[in-house]
Amino acid sequence: MAQPRGTLPNTILAVAAIAFALGIVFSAGVALIALSWPSAWFQPGFFVAAWALFHFGEFAVTAGWNRDKLSVDSFLLNNGVEYHVAHSVAILEWLAIYYFAPQWKANYYVSAIGIFVTGVGQVLRSLAMVHASTNFSHQVAWRKTDTHHLVTDGIYAWSRHPSYAGFFYWGLGTQLALQNPVSFIVYFVVLWRFFNSRIKGEERYLVKFFGDDYVAYRKRVGTKLPFIR
Repeated sequence: MAQPRGTLPNTILAVAAIAFALGIVFSAGVALIALSWPSAWFQPGFFVAAWALFHFGEFAVTAGWNRDKLSVDSFLLNNGVEYHVAHSVAILEWLAIYYFAPQWKANYYVSAIGIFVTGVGQVLRSLAMVHASTNFSHQVAWRKTDTHHLVTDGIYAWSRHPSYAGFFYWGLGTQLALQNPVSFIVYFVVLWRFFNSRIKGEERYLVKFFGDDYVAYRKRVGTKLPFIR
């Protein structure tokens, strides 16, 4: 297993405990959906279930297709305070709107679109990780290794950064599912700025690693993120 960068202990016990906790959260979300349907309470149920599934999926896919980089950090729970604050604010926004204006949570077709977008984002993210396999890294690679090669086929023939596109649409989809207008806008702005900056920095290394091959690939294939070519 790789050495973690965060503060979580890189042990089998820690991995088992986190996986167990995520399973409880996922089950609680599914139970809330089942028990509350068709009331609007299915929306936060979906949100917490999707959140738990995303983080478990990050570890599971890494374990299956990129084991050399596997660590407790592969759950991506060390995303910084801002990440967890954003999700907490989303839940608080939902509760506030539901309490003061519950009719604003009754547009179920909006939630249906959000659930679909979340699912598409999750599939894109996981497919990108599976197809890139050992070339994928949760951290920007600043040094080219002997096994590092340019992936341009499969899902990467459609998007240069499908894992980023997947997470971007996953995040927006969750806010559509919650019918959170403020958090949707905030998620869009924050995620767009983050990925715009990260892609620019990452592609400087990719051009350095692969030269004209990457330059040609970049001209041929877009990111599929809005306003980021």
